[in-house]
Amino acid sequence: MKLRFCTVGLALTLVFTWCAAASAQQEKAKDTEKRPQLPGILGGLKVERDIEYARVGELSLKLDVYVPDNPAKPLPLLVWLHGGGWSEGSKTPCPGLFFSGRGYVVASIDYRLTGVAPFPAQIEDCRAALRWLRANASKYHIDPQRIGVWGASAGGHLAALMGTANDQKEWDVVGTHTDQPIRVQAVCDFFGPADFTRFDPGHPEAQARSDVGRLLGGALADKQAEARAASPVTYVSADDPPFLIIHGDQDQVVPPDQSERLYEALKKAGVDVTIIRLKNWGHGLSPLGDPSPRALYLRVCEFFEKHLKTAPKAAP
Repeated sequence: MKLRFCTVGLALTLVFTWCAAASAQQEKAKDTEKRPQLPGILGGLKVERDIEYARVGELSLKLDVYVPDNPAKPLPLLVWLHGGGWSEGSKTPCPGLFFSGRGYVVASIDYRLTGVAPFPAQIEDCRAALRWLRANASKYHIDPQRIGVWGASAGGHLAALMGTANDQKEWDVVGTHTDQPIRVQAVCDFFGPADFTRFDPGHPEAQARSDVGRLLGGALADKQAEARAASPVTYVSADDPPFLIIHGDQDQVVPPDQSERLYEALKKAGVDVTIIRLKNWGHGLSPLGDPSPRALYLRVCEFFEKHLKTAPKAAP
């Protein structure tokens, strides 16, 4: 069977729905036990869907925004980048929607898939969406100095690139608002590729017709320059934002050493980075192992709380 990058949005949504519901029941039953409370999808949300953030030729690029009702002050923004091997997937469902119940504005974006254009189209679109969101921060009650990105699989790769390659101005060719900064304040990367040049030549994803091959325009052996340009590890520097990296040790699609390489590069550069190695987890949160889904979700919550809910130290 051909290995493929998974579309993880639905899987993450189902897992986190279960986490939130289970936690709520436990909290109600054990109100004397002190533990962090998981956010849920709460009422009181203003939702705007299919907002055009840029246009490439006749193609309209769109995003969804979820804003808590009547916030007393600008809120941190969490941007969700979907997976799907860069060749499929969509901005809905959005696992990050849970954070709207914890005092975040949440945005989920669509970007060009490889059936439309190869790399760097995908990261160009992500950057255009971020610039658009910053330019419209006041309209959506966003604090432009407190922005995090979170993605899984292919989306994890793009989230990592948003964190390490913020100075790549040549990728700012899509959309408008080029005066807006690209830098984000926190990155959560769920099992995304980080160094395409180090994929084993025999790995299915090294072949021309694989998801990676379609992203880079050919087999890895023939696309080493493109592989370096698309790899988050290429751009790691000391001023990168904090990272949380999560990867299953049984992942047969994106080798776990991809996240290890990113972790080591960030750590060597002095970046605030944490890696969670999921025992007995494969690609796309299956099969489930240790830690529990609830514990994992708490770690993601704690990470963004720490880095996006405190006062920013400087302008982005």
